[in-house]
Amino acid sequence: MSISSRIERPIVSTKRNLAGIFLQLLRFCIVGGLNTFVDVLVFNLLVWGLPTQDNGLLVVYNSLAYLVGAVNSFCWNKLWTFKQRSGTTNDQLARFAFVTSLGIICNDAFLWLATTILSSLSLNSFLWINVAKVSAIAGSVMVSYVGMRFSVFTKNEEAEMSLPPANPQLFTTPRSLSVILPAYNEEALIANTISIVMSTLSAWMRDFEVIVINDGSKDRTGEIVARLAAYDRRIRLINHPVNKGYGAALVTGFESVTKELTFFMDSDGQFDIRDLVRFFPLIEEYSAVLGYRVDRQDTWMRKLNAWGWKKLVGFIFRVHARDIDCAFKLFRSEFFRTNRLETRGAMINAEILYKLARAGYTYTEVGVQHLPRRAGKATGAKPTVILRALRELFTYAEKWREEEQQTLYAHTNQAYEKGASVSRG
Repeated sequence: MSISSRIERPIVSTKRNLAGIFLQLLRFCIVGGLNTFVDVLVFNLLVWGLPTQDNGLLVVYNSLAYLVGAVNSFCWNKLWTFKQRSGTTNDQLARFAFVTSLGIICNDAFLWLATTILSSLSLNSFLWINVAKVSAIAGSVMVSYVGMRFSVFTKNEEAEMSLPPANPQLFTTPRSLSVILPAYNEEALIANTISIVMSTLSAWMRDFEVIVINDGSKDRTGEIVARLAAYDRRIRLINHPVNKGYGAALVTGFESVTKELTFFMDSDGQFDIRDLVRFFPLIEEYSAVLGYRVDRQDTWMRKLNAWGWKKLVGFIFRVHARDIDCAFKLFRSEFFRTNRLETRGAMINAEILYKLARAGYTYTEVGVQHLPRRAGKATGAKPTVILRALRELFTYAEKWREEEQQTLYAHTNQAYEKGASVSRG
């Protein structure tokens, strides 16, 4: 390697780091602008609705407005500015509360100082109040950034993702495996996805099958898979005559497995099958191993939707996972043979998680790579998909709550009858 190339690489790396910091600061400023709008809007609504020129009451108004802006800031900065994918922990919320409190104190101090100075000038009261407010925001913005960057959204909040073995051919598993690949209009990627899956698994194990569920594709997906299945009998093709939905495709696959373990992964090439190597040791201890995307390669809107969906599912069903809808999960097949799945849309992963917990199964989570989509079109964010998921969420939440109550009632009756029979004996 030449001396010039050795010098050039650190320079390029430094430039990339500076560019990354600049883009992060730019995103922080954009979010800050939005927060400022929210902050000032709430502040002015309070001043307009409850007029005052008392400095103490203005500080109270300012604190309330700043708090509303801070909550907005947490959501946007977590998902977009600092691109943090890990779940929100109590410790992180405590640090956020501390930084927010510190920001409020600094903001109030700047506001008090500015109002004290400006109130002595011959200015319109509404004008000097808002000038003081903007001065307070400007004075506390650096405190907020430093606190968010180095205390709340730290890098070590993200779980480290270990790489697959350097030589995966050395890995073997005694268990058999069924791989489910749901596919809808994936003609550009399906052959390559299946090829990588087949070559990787062939190096790891002898007994496996790959089940492709063609969910009513309108392109050549079914035709391509059929040709591959004719060449290798370990590949199985199941066709849905019409598009039934993501959940329906998975359920068809789950009902068709013949092996000890069941694994499913999307067919769009955004996952690396080699990450599965780290799941096999854990499946000996847990009933399921759930993947979560460490650096999700999706639009900010899809990430925001996913975050909101995760919180909603956690609130309603009291089950929690870092990445509920990550399509990279490994199960013991007995779960699907003893538990009937009812949903057929995007609600399917939430149902699986809920029924795992309800039946007393255990699970753990592992970070996996998420790659940019190279071709095809994602359909998960379509309004019809979202509305169907919400409809299923509320419909089955009520149904399953009634089932839980009936089960609890039955157990209570059994315990009572058993106690009564003992007392009579």
